[in-house]
Amino acid sequence: MAFRAFISVDLPELESLKALAEELRRTRAALKLVDISHLHLTLKFLGETEEALVPRIVEAIRASVAGIPAFVVRLVGTGAFPNLHRMNVLWVGMEGANPLAVIARRLEAATEPYGYPREGRDFSPHVTIARVKGPRGLDAVPRVLEAHARDAFGEVLVDRVRLKKSVLTPDGPVYSTVDEVPL
Repeated sequence: MAFRAFISVDLPELESLKALAEELRRTRAALKLVDISHLHLTLKFLGETEEALVPRIVEAIRASVAGIPAFVVRLVGTGAFPNLHRMNVLWVGMEGANPLAVIARRLEAATEPYGYPREGRDFSPHVTIARVKGPRGLDAVPRVLEAHARDAFGEVLVDRVRLKKSVLTPDGPVYSTVDEVPL
């Protein structure tokens, strides 16, 4: 049986990110805020995945993290993709994320033989905080993001990579861990 899958690093619930989400909520803009308890950094989106492939994907994760010890990233700054004038995704950035870029690059190569195409763009370490759902009230959002563009939101220990299952529901996605590989 197939399930919707991705490979990620989960983040803890940080009060600073809750405060940012609340500030964005108060703009009353047409945003879909990410549930703070679900925050993660996606290393590789897999999409529909056959359960039979799980052992191979876990082995690909294991190979991709080989030789990389646990490390700390700093959550710093805010922004939007593609930019503040045409926002689709609102994000919090990361410093010290070079090991994540190495893991992501290795995952691209390791999962390609199993039918998962490489991304068409470079890996950009970030945490999605919200998605834009329409034009209503968006004029206030760039001001919030610019006000926090250099803020530090905390540090996160990266000590494992997880294969996650995502079930889409009317209330938002429900994530569960299928397997995890320690660094």
